[in-house]
Amino acid sequence: LEFGLGSGAYQREFDRMKPGLDQKDSWQYMQEMLPLVQDLWRGDVAHEGRFWQFPSATSCPKPLQQTVPMWVAARSPITFDYAVANDCNIMSWPLTLPFSEAEKYRTQLDLAIAKNGGTYKGRFAMMRHTSVYENANDRQSALDATRGVLSQFGNLIMKSGEVRNGFPDPVPLESLEGNFRVEPKMLEENLVFGSPDEVIDKLEKYQEIGVDAFIYYASMGLGMAQQQRSLQLFIEHVMPAFNNRKSNNAR
Repeated sequence: LEFGLGSGAYQREFDRMKPGLDQKDSWQYMQEMLPLVQDLWRGDVAHEGRFWQFPSATSCPKPLQQTVPMWVAARSPITFDYAVANDCNIMSWPLTLPFSEAEKYRTQLDLAIAKNGGTYKGRFAMMRHTSVYENANDRQSALDATRGVLSQFGNLIMKSGEVRNGFPDPVPLESLEGNFRVEPKMLEENLVFGSPDEVIDKLEKYQEIGVDAFIYYASMGLGMAQQQRSLQLFIEHVMPAFNNRKSNNAR
């Protein structure tokens, strides 16, 4: 078992689950819960905290490991500090922002490690929308699909439109023209999009700043056949470039 926690992304989530809670304050709930989850895996525990209260309870079944690897989603300094202090792995997502955003997260991690006496044994993962392609049609459909999903994401952030049967209202592609947040050239540059060689070059930059795990973000509305082509190209042509280096370093 590996387990990940995050404090939530959309104000809409909090309005539905706990009216009155501001998204920017949600980290406090996550930070109180993280050690509780670990305690619940060990055996019966009761809790009377600031945000969570429950009588004696535990989890069934329990993890096989004595210590379960914990992952924390972090983008702000306060979460990096907490994750490092509690020896949790960290996963970060720069959204569609430039590579400089990933570098900012690395800086925040380094500062958190320094505050923790220079000690940190966790892993640092980065998530990016990913599509590997070898022709113009697959490139265009990847960009179109991503722009559509990002517009739905924007609706959730702005609390605009409705969610029906689990999906936000779609936004017509033609209405996105001129919207810098979903500008195709920017997306292709900032995201892990491109040919196998281009994707390798992009991932090398993350490796150079100390990212040691990559999360291939595929949830962007592509058809199954193209998703499979992209993943196959990633497995057959991108991963070996890094697996070979890992083997050489081990020697």
